[in-house]
Amino acid sequence: MSVAGNLAQARERIAAACARTGRDPAGVRVLAVSKTQPATMVEEAIAAGVDAIGENRVQEAAAKRPAVRGKAVWHLVGPLQRNKAALAIELFDLIETVERVELADRLESLLATRQQRLSVFLEVNIGGEEQKSGVAPAGAAALAAHVIERCPSLRLEGLMTVPPYHPEPERSRPYFAVLRQLAAVLASRFGLPPLELSMGMSEDYAVAVEEGASWVRLGRALFGARRVAT
Repeated sequence: MSVAGNLAQARERIAAACARTGRDPAGVRVLAVSKTQPATMVEEAIAAGVDAIGENRVQEAAAKRPAVRGKAVWHLVGPLQRNKAALAIELFDLIETVERVELADRLESLLATRQQRLSVFLEVNIGGEEQKSGVAPAGAAALAAHVIERCPSLRLEGLMTVPPYHPEPERSRPYFAVLRQLAAVLASRFGLPPLELSMGMSEDYAVAVEEGASWVRLGRALFGARRVAT
């Protein structure tokens, strides 16, 4: 099936999940995660009407984005090293993986000199997995406070998580519920509008939508199997 066909199928599943929970499907957006996919596939996704393009690696985006015809919003959804921060703010409209004070400060210092603002999500390691990046849920409020109070060039707009992998999508539900609850607590504590929730991937996005996802990150569900990285 084509990317357009896969996107239509995904939107049908999103609409069904919204119907089960009384949500408006317009509140759920599709981030096409194009890791290892060529620029031509990204162009196909944009033409099909995805809401944004997601990349895991700054260097891959640097090589790919200039080759992509067609306008789109680009999200960074992979870990960001401080030494790649300057390039990242040139390439991405939103960074979903701010997970420590040092990274927030690095982005702030770069943006302040350019009089530029950048939308960010906090990445939260809900499952407490050592091999994954992300702030612990217990530390999310302190990180949010730092971004809000010390980083005026950053717009805190949401939270992102990757739950522990399990072949049964239902096993992701408790982690999505915790992120939703954490977002509500942070928004209330800091007087923020409702925070976006980036959660759910190709295997479990319907469950994520039922738990309140506003962004679902779809790779294989749109593009098929990943290509061998070069």
